[in-house]
Amino acid sequence: MNYGHFATPQGEMFVLFDEESVHGIYFDGQKYLPDFSLHQALNNHPLLDAVKPQLLAYFSGQSDCFDFPLAVRGTPFQQAVWQALREIPCGETCSYMDVAIKVGNPRGVRAVAQAIGHNPWSVVIPCHRVIGTSGKLTGYAGGINRKAWLLEREGVNIPA
Repeated sequence: MNYGHFATPQGEMFVLFDEESVHGIYFDGQKYLPDFSLHQALNNHPLLDAVKPQLLAYFSGQSDCFDFPLAVRGTPFQQAVWQALREIPCGETCSYMDVAIKVGNPRGVRAVAQAIGHNPWSVVIPCHRVIGTSGKLTGYAGGINRKAWLLEREGVNIPA
């Protein structure tokens, strides 16, 4: 497995990838950050060359689309949650309960929150669009300040 990194307006981002797909995109210092010393640093690769400009276009407000391959691996439940996240339109939010209902487990809000917290594709699988039922910002593996910034970048009005 390889990794590359580059600067964004919200700090350094790390991309974990193989020859075919992206296995994770992480903010520096976020929770559940893999041990990159176990992987090869490679900042010049065609897949990374596809990922980096798309993420930078997102951060600059020029695009909300990503079209590089993801290696989506996880339990069937995690995969269902992550797919539900991908269906949240840019500029919109939903609650953890909304996601739990969408995946057919309305009593599983905590399990949904855990799956969301372990989403390895920051920004691309938009876990930052999930907020508390009250409308307030709640946990984000990349940090609440980044979550607020991402939502503001997407035009979401954040309650005070």
